[in-house]
Amino acid sequence: MKVLLVGGGGREHALAWRIAESPLLTKLWCAPGNPGIAAHAECVAIGAEDIPALVGFARENGVDLVVAGPEAPLTLGLADACAEAGIACFGPGKAAAMLEGSKTFTKEVLDAAGAPTAAWKRFDDPAAARAYVREQGAPIVVKADGLAAGKGVVVAATLEEAEAAIADIMESRVHGAAGARVVIEECMMGEEASFFALCDGERALPLAAAQDHKRVGDGDTGPNTGGMGAYSPPPAFTDAMRDEVMARVVNPVLAEMARRGSPFRGVLFVGLMLTATGPRVIEFNVRFGDPECQALMMRLRSDLLPALLASARGDLSGVELEWSADPSLVVVMAARGYPGAVKKGDPIGGLDKAAAIPGVRVFHAGTARGADGAVVASGGRVLGIGAIAGNLRAAREAAYAAVDALDWPGGFCRRDIAHRAL
Repeated sequence: MKVLLVGGGGREHALAWRIAESPLLTKLWCAPGNPGIAAHAECVAIGAEDIPALVGFARENGVDLVVAGPEAPLTLGLADACAEAGIACFGPGKAAAMLEGSKTFTKEVLDAAGAPTAAWKRFDDPAAARAYVREQGAPIVVKADGLAAGKGVVVAATLEEAEAAIADIMESRVHGAAGARVVIEECMMGEEASFFALCDGERALPLAAAQDHKRVGDGDTGPNTGGMGAYSPPPAFTDAMRDEVMARVVNPVLAEMARRGSPFRGVLFVGLMLTATGPRVIEFNVRFGDPECQALMMRLRSDLLPALLASARGDLSGVELEWSADPSLVVVMAARGYPGAVKKGDPIGGLDKAAAIPGVRVFHAGTARGADGAVVASGGRVLGIGAIAGNLRAAREAAYAAVDALDWPGGFCRRDIAHRAL
């Protein structure tokens, strides 16, 4: 079968790697792709948010399945446009993608489904939002309602931080239109975990869990980022918790979405806080996480493509996926200055040397080809250095050995990925 993968980051590199291994595959394209993805797929110069061009390419080339990597094309209606063209698409339609596109929508669905989550209120007026946080006190969580590339959440330790977050999001509009309204929540305490379930509109297949590291600095310090590293599985997330999340969150939410006439197909990313009273939902995403996807794909032992197709076609019955018991870990290499302004164009050496370390795989995220053909940095999060081994400490040692094999003075990483588990 012919597949078009949409996106050009580290998550898409991991998906391209696994899809390319499938005996069902006859041709894989990626739009727009990156130099790492080019080892597995033919990259085409179409932006991930150019829905008409993506669907037109798929139709002209006889694509059997479109796989959406990032959230933006889904919230723009990629799956709906594919359906109109008679092409299967892995990922939810626009209405169901609101589970990521709007924090307010998510909280309303959670409440209707009776799923455990934080107490919350929505505000369109910054003065009313400020009055509410003064009434509630700190710590408290302030979230931009719309899509903010994983950066629209502030866990405020003080009232001053909360009020500054409201000003930044609603008045300065640091996240653009996503900050027209905010959701303010109680601050839940515990460890975070990311759990993934494959859905077909009615049924869900539990996949695996990971734990990512959002803060830019060691010891979980500094501003939030799109993710500086991840590992899977997190020891704090037990099989009993998985069963509880499926029973109390995933299945009721699927039923609620179907009741609303917006059945959810694709992968449901459940962001959880593992509290003293059990797992509670922080947020939903409607796609694989980045860098969690890289960690999961390192552990996957089954053919991914039939599962993606079954989800897209609305029938997961009979689908099973096998996972390695060995843990995996991903360290994100970012350009200095991230999550702020970064310098682009610096060449990155040592990639082959890093990839030659046993158990290691180098995922490209923000990379491009320079004028001389060399791989250069072209974004904030640039590489994901993945490793899998018999235990988590060995996986971490391999990943950091690969980091040290790189020749890129303009890059940096956290040095404590998986510190909670270790």
